[in-house]
Amino acid sequence: MSNALPKIADWRHTALPKVLSDKELSAFLAAFDCTDPMGQRDYAIARCLVDLGLRGQEVTDLTLESIDWHRAVLTINGTKSKRVQKLPLPEFTGEAIAQYLRHGRPQTNNRLLFVRHRAPFGISLSVSAIRNSMNRAFVRCGLRDRYCNTHVLRRTAATRLQQAGTSVKAIADILRHQSLDTVRVYVRVDLDTLRAVALPWPGGQS
Repeated sequence: MSNALPKIADWRHTALPKVLSDKELSAFLAAFDCTDPMGQRDYAIARCLVDLGLRGQEVTDLTLESIDWHRAVLTINGTKSKRVQKLPLPEFTGEAIAQYLRHGRPQTNNRLLFVRHRAPFGISLSVSAIRNSMNRAFVRCGLRDRYCNTHVLRRTAATRLQQAGTSVKAIADILRHQSLDTVRVYVRVDLDTLRAVALPWPGGQS
């Protein structure tokens, strides 16, 4: 009897996730003043969010010991699954962090990587402070009406990995997701790829 009943439609994943286009991403990354210490810090944070798909809490938990510069590896301890994970450190991300450490980070005994530059000085940034700094960058590059959180940067990271040919399983590992279904929300549709392989519509051309 139950087999005869129709399945209830699941509409949760019908809408495409919002991600930054290449042009929007370039404008966003250019919105940070890398001649200013706080700008250097926020740009390095942005690269962690965009290049590695880190969550805000994972960024706040990074320490000076999280980076193995010789092997170009970043160790993440504050994952949602409470597991320690090692990720390859992309070149642009490493350069941004190194620039901040050399020229932007204030003198402090705090071993956390990203710290406050205003009173109270030297303590770690909160997740809300990271969110606010990214939102200010969206304002500066004229995207505030479309994007207003850091999760769009994580989705953009996933989409860019898919477009580069990375498998869904590998993307799940990089983003530290235990469920592949969660990742498919991010990378469900690559419109440019679909357009490239789509057949002409019958009768569309005379």
